[in-house]
Amino acid sequence: MRLIPSVSFRLMYRLGLTPWDSGIPPPELIEVIEGARHLPTGRALDLGCGTGTTTIYMATNGWQAIGVDFVPAAIRAARAKAVATRLAVAFLVGDVTRLRELPIEPGFDLLFDQGCFHSLPETAQPAYAGEVTRVARSGATYLLYAFGRRSGERRRRFFPKGVTPDEVRARFSEFELVEARPGTDPFGSHWYTMRRR
Repeated sequence: MRLIPSVSFRLMYRLGLTPWDSGIPPPELIEVIEGARHLPTGRALDLGCGTGTTTIYMATNGWQAIGVDFVPAAIRAARAKAVATRLAVAFLVGDVTRLRELPIEPGFDLLFDQGCFHSLPETAQPAYAGEVTRVARSGATYLLYAFGRRSGERRRRFFPKGVTPDEVRARFSEFELVEARPGTDPFGSHWYTMRRR
């Protein structure tokens, strides 16, 4: 399955136009790694990891972290960052809807997605949800950031379609939706915290 936005993302990385890549882990991830909702360390999977900022952050805090992205330039940058920090972090070029094709063993304790799921075509979302469900161990935490639904011509041209909390709950039915916290941006986004049943 080819992902529709792949050419756009590859071009944007090539041109250095990556507004989503702040170089700083989001507070919502920090909260589950070392804050009030601190999880015990284990295995973490960063879906759509980009240049590896959040993957490396998790590894720095004792997690066995793997990052996956389909853009080779992003993975090259992530690997260079990991070498510079001398951390053992695996970065893989791959399709998040076909994780079974990658050298990844199931049993992740934490799955993290900051904007990958909402960028997928709707037709690819069931495969993504199936793969996330398959690789998460029972009791695993899944932290998902996704834009809310947008409408109109501007949305169709420049933004992912987005999802609603009800759609997230339905798509990830093997997870309990623990929280849907509104984001602070103008895109109607939410941070979803889910737990694998």
